[in-house]
Amino acid sequence: MDYVFGIVVFVLDVWAIAQIINTNEPMSKKILWIAIIVILPILGLIIWYFAGPRSNVSL
Repeated sequence: MDYVFGIVVFVLDVWAIAQIINTNEPMSKKILWIAIIVILPILGLIIWYFAGPRSNVSL
């Protein structure tokens, strides 16, 4: 069942990266946020959720 947690984290990381790409932030900030999420998958996701740029696309 450990793989389920890994899959959930992976899906959330991919979603966060897609949200970052859809912002109006400069490319350098996008790359920095994506690097944080890739290097620190769980912690990076939490930090992005509270402090990261928000997507311009609304659901």
